[in-house]
Amino acid sequence: MLDFSVTFLISIINIVVLFFILRFLLFKPVTKFMAERAKQVQDSIEQSEKDKNQARALLAQYQDQLRTAEVEAKAIIDSAREQAQLDAEKIIAESRASAEEIITRTRRKLEMEHLAALAIFREEAAALVVAATSRLLGREVKSEDCLSYAEMLLKETTAPSIEQDNT
Repeated sequence: MLDFSVTFLISIINIVVLFFILRFLLFKPVTKFMAERAKQVQDSIEQSEKDKNQARALLAQYQDQLRTAEVEAKAIIDSAREQAQLDAEKIIAESRASAEEIITRTRRKLEMEHLAALAIFREEAAALVVAATSRLLGREVKSEDCLSYAEMLLKETTAPSIEQDNT
């Protein structure tokens, strides 16, 4: 039995010595390796969280820029529409003014032509009256006297009809 106790005691001492040797040689390096590995994993997780947050910030920034660009594009389109409307109204107004000016000039021209034709008619009518008077009287009438009387008579008879035509 004594052999058993001594062997048992030596075995326990061997186990304790082996425990300290293994602890010094294996346990501390393995623990250190595991701690470093855990730190690397934690750093990787933190870095991925930072990258994720940065990506979210960039996404939000791009979305804001997109919204701003859409608002600016809408403002530009609205401005272009307003300018086109103003240009169209200006062109229409200029066209109307031009048309009215052409109509006014045409009316003046027609009035001038009418007055010129009337003057020619008066002269020809006066000459016809002088000729008719000369034939009726059987003698030559001075055309200057009759011409002035004929023109005066034609002016009196045609004046009311001209005023009616202008209205």
